[in-house]
Amino acid sequence: MGVEVSVENLTKSFGSQNIWRDVSLTLPQGEVSVLLGPSGTGKSVFLKSLIGLLHPEQGSVIIDGTDITKCSSRELYEIRKLFGVLFQDGALFGSMSLFDNIAFPLREHTKKKEDEIRQIVMDKIELVGLTGAENKLPGEISGGMRKRAGLARALVLDPQIILCDEPDSGLDPVRTAYLSQLLIDINAQIDATILIVTHNIQVARTVPDNIGMLFRKELVMFGPREVLLTSDEPVVDQFLNGRRIGPIGMSEEKDDAQQRREQEMVDAGHSDGGTAEDVRGIVPQLQATPGLPERKAVGRRQARVREILHTLPEPAQRAIEESFLEEERAQENGREAARKTQKVGAGSGTASTSSSYDDSSYQGSDAQTEQFPAYRAGDKAL
Repeated sequence: MGVEVSVENLTKSFGSQNIWRDVSLTLPQGEVSVLLGPSGTGKSVFLKSLIGLLHPEQGSVIIDGTDITKCSSRELYEIRKLFGVLFQDGALFGSMSLFDNIAFPLREHTKKKEDEIRQIVMDKIELVGLTGAENKLPGEISGGMRKRAGLARALVLDPQIILCDEPDSGLDPVRTAYLSQLLIDINAQIDATILIVTHNIQVARTVPDNIGMLFRKELVMFGPREVLLTSDEPVVDQFLNGRRIGPIGMSEEKDDAQQRREQEMVDAGHSDGGTAEDVRGIVPQLQATPGLPERKAVGRRQARVREILHTLPEPAQRAIEESFLEEERAQENGREAARKTQKVGAGSGTASTSSSYDDSSYQGSDAQTEQFPAYRAGDKAL
């Protein structure tokens, strides 16, 4: 079961440069959250503050009842065992093989024997599609493969809290889709609390239970996905649609005069840089792979939304009610698919709840390393 993370009035600066101030939010226990924001707004700094790698000037970070901004080094060391962290660049040890990189937390924090460690590590390597690459050094593989190796290391201790800093960077759209499904399946299995920092709008719209956004040194919004996806907040609308028109500029700060000039150009027929389709609105959330447990986070999130539904604009209320109906239909479809899978497994003498990505014909640099089996129900090694 995941652990709630409560952040209160957090402020961080580097010298005279303030990164963000008075940030308060709660990552609900066992739910998947996404943090958005323009480049340079301190999203990675926020993740590092959650695990005590950076110390804020004020505020608190309460994890499992302990404020890590005030605890001792020994207490912080124990708290960090709850975390699995995927850093933005993978953060692998360059002189170690992928196997040894992934095994490092097990050797550092447990007393498991090497044969146990090998089994767990190879399971994680298979999980992220790197089978056959375990003896390679980080410098011998692509950036996307290093990112997946970093994810395997983040999962190796069966963490209760998983932090992912731009997990999709360096990955193509297909592998990003597999990775998104993997995170949802992990949450379904162990109810882990997950926070993802990303610029990928497709990930932000389809994966999380909660969405937040940093802009101009403040937390603009944080809450259930339905609230942000139906929001009329200008900065949210601009970011989700990837348009130049709005408060966000190249250097983040944009004055009114520049906004007027850009709007005049668009009114004259110049492209605003965004997609032709407005992406606002609630799209279906990813469901766990058929055969896995239903995600408990969905019911918890919907209950919170229903409590505040009457406070939202009427168009948002209607869109949210419709989205709940769609989620119920999707869950029923998942149950039906699971029943069919079980029948097929029983008829063939096997009970299979996993699928795999067959890339045997691919002859590129990632050949023979691209299997993404679905997260297996009942797998003791995660």
